[in-house]
Amino acid sequence: MAEVESFTLDHTKVKAPYVREITSEQGPKGDVLTNFDLRFVQPNENAIPTAGLHTLEHLLADLLRDRIEGIIDCSPFGCRTGFHLIVWGSPSATEVATALKEALEKIATTIEWEDVQGTDIISCGNYKDHSLFAAKEWSKLVLEAGISDDAFVRQVV
Repeated sequence: MAEVESFTLDHTKVKAPYVREITSEQGPKGDVLTNFDLRFVQPNENAIPTAGLHTLEHLLADLLRDRIEGIIDCSPFGCRTGFHLIVWGSPSATEVATALKEALEKIATTIEWEDVQGTDIISCGNYKDHSLFAAKEWSKLVLEAGISDDAFVRQVV
């Protein structure tokens, strides 16, 4: 069985919120895919409720694409402490952290319900499980703590 990098991470040593490059892999034709850990809360100490996490997922899918080229996917961790961000190419953790900070600032201050894409029965698989209020509150909490571009040493961007 292949070892999964995220499961080898010592979750007791990281200092959230942070952005961490999990892996960067080169495909057979030279294309590079990079997977980032966008950690919002300290593992095993807190978790974002599903409705807020779901709305953050929809908002980040949109807002991060405005700030980072080549986004393939932004998906929540099952543990509800953050997100995977998978991109073409290899932006730095600092670039990703800066884009995430800008997106969270927008969520916390200017986003209204009509700005959230994919929240009806046709476009969402669980449209009843959303909370813009929670998404805004968690965005504020992450911004207050500051987003580091290092998982182990606080280097707030």
